[in-house]
Amino acid sequence: MSSLPSSTTAETTDLRSETDPARTHSPSTVSPPSPDEGDGFDALSDEQFDEAWQSPTSSSASLDRWLVQRLLTAYRPCPVRVVLWDGATFDGLGVDGRPIRDPEYTVRIASRQSLYRLMLKPEYHFLEGYAQGTIEVKGDLAGLLRFLHQAQPDEETFRDRIKSQMRRVLPVSTRTASRKNISHHYDIGNEFYRIWLDKQLLYTCAYYETDKLSLEEAQIAKMHHICRKLRLQPGEKVIEAGCGWGAFALHMARHYDVHVQAYNISKEQLRYARERAKAEGLEDRVEFIEEDWRGIRGSCDAFVSVGMLEHVGPENYGELGTVIRSCLKSDGRGLIHTIGQNTATPLNPWIERRIFPGAQPPTLKQMMEIFQASGTAVLDVENLRMHYARTLHHWLERFEHAASAVRNMFDETFVRVWRMYLASSQAAFETGRLELFQTLFAPVGHPQAATTRADWYEHLWTSP
Repeated sequence: MSSLPSSTTAETTDLRSETDPARTHSPSTVSPPSPDEGDGFDALSDEQFDEAWQSPTSSSASLDRWLVQRLLTAYRPCPVRVVLWDGATFDGLGVDGRPIRDPEYTVRIASRQSLYRLMLKPEYHFLEGYAQGTIEVKGDLAGLLRFLHQAQPDEETFRDRIKSQMRRVLPVSTRTASRKNISHHYDIGNEFYRIWLDKQLLYTCAYYETDKLSLEEAQIAKMHHICRKLRLQPGEKVIEAGCGWGAFALHMARHYDVHVQAYNISKEQLRYARERAKAEGLEDRVEFIEEDWRGIRGSCDAFVSVGMLEHVGPENYGELGTVIRSCLKSDGRGLIHTIGQNTATPLNPWIERRIFPGAQPPTLKQMMEIFQASGTAVLDVENLRMHYARTLHHWLERFEHAASAVRNMFDETFVRVWRMYLASSQAAFETGRLELFQTLFAPVGHPQAATTRADWYEHLWTSP
């Protein structure tokens, strides 16, 4: 498997130098099947299709070239060049219908099987093909993914027909499940996260109060921003559901003089958090508890969850609301910080399989079930989508700088999986496919201490 350079452009070798210029096509120069050949797939007998499938690297056939043609003409303008396994090259079209001779992105497909899988389920097999090295990208990976998110094919029915034909050859949250899913992502080793996250290992959206903030500074600003929204007072008790490596719990105790019960089910994260609390002399004010959110006990003045709701599942929101009702005092406050979306759709299947099994970002409508069940009222909703896009940009930059170290820790496929995950997530937030909601709430009838948000923003982050 070829190795990509450690840069966010994720470039391969110069593909044009490997391609015979005489074999370069624009979509308009490739002859489609004749009218009596139907969609192309229908013109093939089962034996012909199976033969093509069993010869993944033989010279591209008319069907292969036709598929690429139809794919590229679904987007216009299409600043993408596609290079097949035998060097056949296809350029996308501009708004004037002419081929774009120097496109921003080049996608190289290594085999016929990779092409057919891509046509069957592009939202999965483009990402997986890249991870496996059967698809290479020249140009900015996040930029290409941003383009694909923004461009909408004109021929969804064509894609549906391809799927129905190709299925003949391609096989098409409990506490226990939660522990397994969390461990899959968070227990792969603290050292891995340490080399590309900020110094405090905050693995959630940062808050850029000014354009000049570093990632470390923006993460501290995020924690202060949440604390100001909750209007924490010295001596209060806070329950944090899902505490990561403990940075926020320790921040609240140190800077706001509160007592924190922080819940988590990741053994790696809890071990790190407890060691840090001991080293910083905060053991008496922060208790890290190995327990699922369903096991939260006691009462609190403030309930906060940062980056956990995505793992709860909408089917469990009513139960989460009941837990909040049981622990939040009548004059308490709560805040949920979560990745979200505008339409209730499943998580990208590749992200769900490779990165976050069992995860499901909620819509605001779905989140209302939590507040209804908890007897609370929503006080404020803030969308920090572009802050998360910038956070991911910083994470991806740091990941690329550390790619060699990650490769030594794991392997090349692992590097490509995580590069694709970070780049695709950045593109999703940049284009609004994903949102970042901070939702502030309190028991119904709660006597609000302030009627404006002024105190949230009157203090900009300064170095401690």
